[in-house]
Amino acid sequence: MEVNQTNNDFSFVKMDEHASERIDAPVYSYWRAVWRKFFSSKVAIAMLVLMVAILLMSFIQPMLSGYDYMNVDGINDFGKRYNPPSAEFWFGTDANGHSLFDAVWAGAKTSISISVIATVVCTIIGVVVGAIWGTSKKIDRFMIEIYNIFSNIPQLLIIMVLSYSFGSGFWNLIFAMCLTSWLATAYFIRVQVMIMRDREYNLASKTLGTPTMRMIFRNILPYLTSVIVTDVSRALPSFISYETFLSFLGVGLSANVPSLGKLISKYTANMSNYPYLFWIPVAVLALVSVSLYIVGQTLADAADPRTHM
Repeated sequence: MEVNQTNNDFSFVKMDEHASERIDAPVYSYWRAVWRKFFSSKVAIAMLVLMVAILLMSFIQPMLSGYDYMNVDGINDFGKRYNPPSAEFWFGTDANGHSLFDAVWAGAKTSISISVIATVVCTIIGVVVGAIWGTSKKIDRFMIEIYNIFSNIPQLLIIMVLSYSFGSGFWNLIFAMCLTSWLATAYFIRVQVMIMRDREYNLASKTLGTPTMRMIFRNILPYLTSVIVTDVSRALPSFISYETFLSFLGVGLSANVPSLGKLISKYTANMSNYPYLFWIPVAVLALVSVSLYIVGQTLADAADPRTHM
């Protein structure tokens, strides 16, 4: 009932049978909450803008410049040799009069491509194998021995040996990186799956006869989104570091393929006389690694449902 303000008496209110069934809580969308949490970080937004700018420059600028890493034309054009950064040459020029700006973005394209492809391959294999590994005791006994063997050998040493064995080449280097690197991801996912598989709803699902593969991909892996994103954010900078170090040593890539590691190695001798030739590729490499890591970590935190409370 409600009070009639005019006549100062009571009147009956019509009963709403559906009022008790209405839910006043706001509609929850997981991915909407993820993006809201992600874009609430100003640092993450700044790093995302930086990362997108670097990616666009790396994959668009080399197509426009037509840069050729093996082209030595211009060595007799002394007017263009060792020009410091200016309005004409943004990153300066080297001993051959080549623009460092063109070289850096061509090298960044190679380094980022290798890192992304290797990360995608290792993540897919690692997640699938790790999910099955964590639910099967028979597979666990076999896989844990393989993991123990390779985990005691430095990953970089394994990649170096494989690179020497397979020879130089873009895809050979990716194959060398992925051949054993997925084991770390698989073990990481295996531990998380073992934690999730013994929870009440999974035990009930198993008791009701749910197939193992369905339980893995429907009951377990969707809850490990933040864990997988965390592993990806760790792997991307790691593979860039591997490629840079191997290229610095002259291992992995063919002679005609530019990369940030090759540029750093090539211009190390100019560190004292022409420092911009060395430090600009190093700075671009650092920006690529830091932006990828911060964006990945922030996205991983945002993907964790516990941060949506």
